[in-house]
Amino acid sequence: MSQLALQTMALGVEGEGIWLALGTIGMLVGMVYFLAKGWDVTDPREKEFYIITILIPGIAAASYLSMFFGFGLTQVPLETGRVVDVYWARYADWLFTTPLLLLDIGLLAGASNRDIGALVGLDAFMIVTGLGATLMKVEIARFTFWTISTIAMIFLLYYLVAVFGQVVADADEETVSTFNALRNIILVTWIIYPVAWLVGTEGLNLVSLYGETLIFMVLDLVAKVGFGFVLLRSRAIAGEGSAPTPSAAD
Repeated sequence: MSQLALQTMALGVEGEGIWLALGTIGMLVGMVYFLAKGWDVTDPREKEFYIITILIPGIAAASYLSMFFGFGLTQVPLETGRVVDVYWARYADWLFTTPLLLLDIGLLAGASNRDIGALVGLDAFMIVTGLGATLMKVEIARFTFWTISTIAMIFLLYYLVAVFGQVVADADEETVSTFNALRNIILVTWIIYPVAWLVGTEGLNLVSLYGETLIFMVLDLVAKVGFGFVLLRSRAIAGEGSAPTPSAAD
C-alpha cells in the first residue's frame, strides 16, 4: 500500500475520512432501501427506473469506500509549489452516475433517445474537462478547464430545463410534479459543485480539504439518494398513466 494511502487511512475519524465513511454508509443505505422497495416490482417500466436508480448509489458507495481506503487519491504538484490532494475517484463516480441521473429524468419526461444522448454526451464532456482542471499543474490551465466545464454545465442545465421541460409539459400532473422536483434537485446541487471546486483546495484554496470533502459528500447524497427517493416514491414511474418511454426510433 502506498504511503499516500496509509496517510489517508490514518486520518480515520480525525480528518476528512469521517465524511468519506459517512458518504459510504449513506450511499449503501440508499441502495439497500431502493433495492428492498423495488424487490417485488413487476411492471417493466417501473423496474427500469429501479434498476437505474439502484445503480447510482451503488456506484457512489464503491467510490466513497475506495477513497476512504486511500485508493482514488493522488497528489498534484502545482507550479506555485503547493501540492493538492485530489480525489480522482470522485470524477470516476460522476462519469457513471450523472448520466444515469439524466437517463432517469429523461425517461420520466418521455424525452427521445436523441435528446437524452445529447445531454449525456454534454455531461461526459463536463466531467472530463472538470477532471482536466483538477489534474493540470499550471494555474491558468486549471482555471481554463474549470471555466470550460462550468460553461458546459450551464448549457446542460439549460437543455434540461428547456428541452426536457417542453417534452414533459403535456404529461399528467404527477409526472410533471415529479419531474419539476427532480429538475430542481439537479439544478441546485449541480450549480454548487463548481463553486465548491473553486473555493476548495483544487481551486482558490479558501476551504480546507476537510470542509471540501464534507460539502461534496452532502451534495452527492442529496443529488443521488435524495433524487432516488423522490423518483421512486412517485406514481409517475409506473407504466399506466405516465409519460411513455421513448422508442429506439425516436
